[in-house]
Amino acid sequence: MAPKSQPPPNRILTSPRNATPSPKWHSALTLDLVLRVLRRTILHPWPAWILVLSLRAQVTPPSDPAFVLATGYAILLTLVAVAKVVNARVADGVPRTVELSEEVVVITGGASGLGLLIARIYGMSGVSVAVLDVKGEDEVEGCEEMVYYRCDVGDRGELERVLGRIEEELGTPTVLINCAAARINGQSLLSLSAEAFQKTIQTNLFSVFHTCQVFLPRMLSLPNGGTIVNVSSVLGQLCPAGLADYSTSKAGLSALHRTLEAELRASGDDEKVKMILVEQGQVATPLFASIKTPNQFIAPVLEPVHVAQQIVSAIEEGRGGVIRLPAYATLVNWYAVLPVGLQRIARSLSGIDHAVARASSQKSHDESKQ
Repeated sequence: MAPKSQPPPNRILTSPRNATPSPKWHSALTLDLVLRVLRRTILHPWPAWILVLSLRAQVTPPSDPAFVLATGYAILLTLVAVAKVVNARVADGVPRTVELSEEVVVITGGASGLGLLIARIYGMSGVSVAVLDVKGEDEVEGCEEMVYYRCDVGDRGELERVLGRIEEELGTPTVLINCAAARINGQSLLSLSAEAFQKTIQTNLFSVFHTCQVFLPRMLSLPNGGTIVNVSSVLGQLCPAGLADYSTSKAGLSALHRTLEAELRASGDDEKVKMILVEQGQVATPLFASIKTPNQFIAPVLEPVHVAQQIVSAIEEGRGGVIRLPAYATLVNWYAVLPVGLQRIARSLSGIDHAVARASSQKSHDESKQ
């Protein structure tokens, strides 16, 4: 019998694998991109005034309709820009002075996803960062730039003990970022267990209640105050089918944030402690990895780094307010004033009530094949 031929010693045999499909050319075209281009071109005051100056350079008479129209448009855009600045100052007051070398940042749920990314950004900047999460330290990548504390933020006693350690090792916290979130169950209300519902509320809502009560008095005692960031979701207002627990917790979180903000304003402490509410759409993190966005153009999946940059920028500028991403999130408040018929048409066209069901069905199908 002839011996079997052997492959050359330097050849590596690999099993065939499915090629990852490349994204389509139009996948990067989103409503946010279109609006961003418009804001930097025809909706920006500078190009409008350049057009006015160009017409004057051509010795266009001031009474010419083109000159009158261009001047009126430039004035309108300028007034809108000034109104935005005035509105921000009236709404948020005087910005808080932020010195990164003196800040102590505490991030809940900072062992993964958006929280971990924010922690790394601050860690690379040399800021003192404390990460609170239920995961073990060996499960977290890149802990060198931060101080990790294993803590269930839903447990008040455990949270108070960790606060004592943070004050001893890093100093009094000046920035609190609540990113902790429970996993998505993706079940209808009739299928959802009471234990799963309670766990989601405990993690997404009660943890914020505890952290605000524990950390806020420390911030108020500081001469320079502090900043509290609560990461909520537009799903707290849209309430899609299959996310009863998650939507309820995020709606409660937004309400809790606004109530605390009103209390600080009523007591005159809103200048000392700034409140930032983040109402975001779907983010490309493990939390929503199984859910496909219903419409990539209107509701694109956000990159965590983009959301993190917006949050860090708001904190470093010392301002408060609301961060809504992507663009459609800024229109969610108007959804509630639409007639019920139009609301149902909008939900049907968006496919929001079927996205979770499709993800659950696909997950069950994949598990059955294994």
